[in-house]
Amino acid sequence: MHAKLALEDGTVYTGRAFGAAGETIGEVVFNTSMTGYQEILTDPSYRGQIVTMTYPLIGNYGITPEDQESRGLQVAGFVVRELTRIPSNYRSQRDLDSYLQSAGVVGIEGIDTRALVRRIRVRGTMTGVLSTSDCDHTSLVNKARAAQGMTGRDLVSEVVPDRASAWLQGCDALSAHILTARPSEKHVVAVDYGMKWNILRCLTQSGCQVTVVPGTSTAEEILAHNPDGVFLSNGPGDPAAVGYAVETIRKLIGQKPIFGICLGHQLLGLAVGAKTFKLKFGHRGANQPVLNKLTGQVEITSQNHGFAVDPSTLPSDMEPTHFNLNDQTLEGMRHRSRVQRPVSPGSRLWPARQQLPF
Repeated sequence: MHAKLALEDGTVYTGRAFGAAGETIGEVVFNTSMTGYQEILTDPSYRGQIVTMTYPLIGNYGITPEDQESRGLQVAGFVVRELTRIPSNYRSQRDLDSYLQSAGVVGIEGIDTRALVRRIRVRGTMTGVLSTSDCDHTSLVNKARAAQGMTGRDLVSEVVPDRASAWLQGCDALSAHILTARPSEKHVVAVDYGMKWNILRCLTQSGCQVTVVPGTSTAEEILAHNPDGVFLSNGPGDPAAVGYAVETIRKLIGQKPIFGICLGHQLLGLAVGAKTFKLKFGHRGANQPVLNKLTGQVEITSQNHGFAVDPSTLPSDMEPTHFNLNDQTLEGMRHRSRVQRPVSPGSRLWPARQQLPF
């Protein structure tokens, strides 16, 4: 079956369909990771996006339930150069094609992904339509142009959990042994705006007791858990559109130590009075170089964000600490006087990147 991907600038790519049949609309983005496609597919930060993998061969190690980052697939669509239909890995329980099909996610293979990525890098991310049912180029392009873009969209409300819960899942054997051998040192409330489960695994592996609360929670509801610190998670969409979260964070500042990544980092910036802006094509991949100004070291990081905090709008009591070396955008900040010291890459509670402990 043929499939077509049409961009709002009028470009149309024709390839082979895989996954589910149908039509989907989303922001077309690309990820530069060579592996981790299942984690990408299930990352809630990709809500509303059609993800293109730059690595040409995808699906070769199949699908494993233990590698999911949420309860199910989150992407709007999936684009690859070549799909491996027969996986080769002892952990695999199914192939990528049937995985997408069962979740209703449309995929396309066989297009020139290099040309697509180059177009996105030159012109910026664009809304696209991925379809196996509509073959008319004009119709598809018009649909893409009429669709709502990512700016101004609150996608957090679509992916937050409906209640608070203790995180007791996802620990490997080593983590379980560590947690059994010694009591949790810190109680962290993780505010879930569309959080990857591996974040929670990392916190528990660091010896933290973790309580997960919805991103729609109020400051009073978060403080009622009496945490030692508050973690603000990753998530999808435009941070400026999530006003309720900004207001909650603003009320928490000064009461508990706070740290955040991705969307949480951006919401924290808005809460202290800074502004955010949309990146031209975003940072999505496992190889993003970041300069840590606190240590002078370059850290190779895994990232997924399409918006950033404007460092020129930070108030005087905020200190920029990390910058992306590809485009010099802000990746980390902290308060100049309220920061927990020492802050180091090896800190067990406060990660060095994209942080703002108070």
